[in-house]
Amino acid sequence: MQTIFGPGIFLAQIVRDYEPFNDIGSISRWVSSLGYTGIQVPTWESKLFDLAKAASSKNYCDEFSGRLKEEANLTVIELAAYLQGQLIAVHPAYDILFSAFHPAGLNAHQRSEWAADQLRKVVLASVNFGTENISVLSGGYAWPYLYPWPQRPEGLIKEAFDELVKRWIPLLNFAAEHGITFGFELHPGSDLFDGATYSEFLDKTNGHPAACLTYDPSHLHLQQLDYVGFIKIFSDRIKAFHVKDAEFNSSGLMGVFGGYQPWAKRAGRFRSPGDGQINFNRIFSLLTESGYKGWAILEWECCIKSMQQGAIEGADFIKRHLIEATRDAFDDFAAGAANKALNRQVLGLK
Repeated sequence: MQTIFGPGIFLAQIVRDYEPFNDIGSISRWVSSLGYTGIQVPTWESKLFDLAKAASSKNYCDEFSGRLKEEANLTVIELAAYLQGQLIAVHPAYDILFSAFHPAGLNAHQRSEWAADQLRKVVLASVNFGTENISVLSGGYAWPYLYPWPQRPEGLIKEAFDELVKRWIPLLNFAAEHGITFGFELHPGSDLFDGATYSEFLDKTNGHPAACLTYDPSHLHLQQLDYVGFIKIFSDRIKAFHVKDAEFNSSGLMGVFGGYQPWAKRAGRFRSPGDGQINFNRIFSLLTESGYKGWAILEWECCIKSMQQGAIEGADFIKRHLIEATRDAFDDFAAGAANKALNRQVLGLK
């Protein structure tokens, strides 16, 4: 066992168009003042850093990391590429809604090629930064057919997953060749959204070593999935951990599907850590016990509390849940040295 690193914070929800949230220097000083020691960097956010330079220049990455350490005592935890991952595979129903995530004028094939090129750059940048995991969404084609009505044509889901694997395999291979993993965050709107869909993907990639997980219990809880049992099944694949809370309060009006309501009115809602229903005591215990070697990273998303308050409270929340992993058994004081003769005597054996 080892102690989980932290507290870390994901910067995607922190970036704004006003100070101190509009450039990497001021944001870093702010989060450091709150007690955070590491940052997860969204690779699509040009206010924070230049992906092309990071992919091609180790000096750029060394200087970036050096400034963070010197000015804010922060570590780059990992690079996140959620938007690029989502665009690897997009059902035509979402062409318009995802168009803001990529350069204008790309057709479906060009969009996927652009996303793949971006992810290869993120792999190279991760090597230059000395980080080991990239958090992503999988994208996909099957999501619009989540509910089996109208009845799905035979083989539809298989075809969707076959195509998803076809697009991800070259990227998984590229990552593995560079000692990097992709941590798929299981997320509604992508074809990998729960343990069953992730298992299907693993099977179709022959258990690819680069096909790992970024664990976020909030998305699992809102599906009413056992997020604690999930750790027991997939602990060896978890490479990153988002500390994000959620609550699910069904009513006579709505349940898991949410009735098309805005976030504040849904039965399932994201909350700031400590304000929801997630059992973080159990999660931190299980991850520590399972030998998780990564960070606890705040991802602020809350339909009630402000980002500033959520970030301020989040650092202390994570600190309070970190477990200093024991190196000794609590009853070592009563133990004796190994003695085979004594053991046989205790057992009544000669």
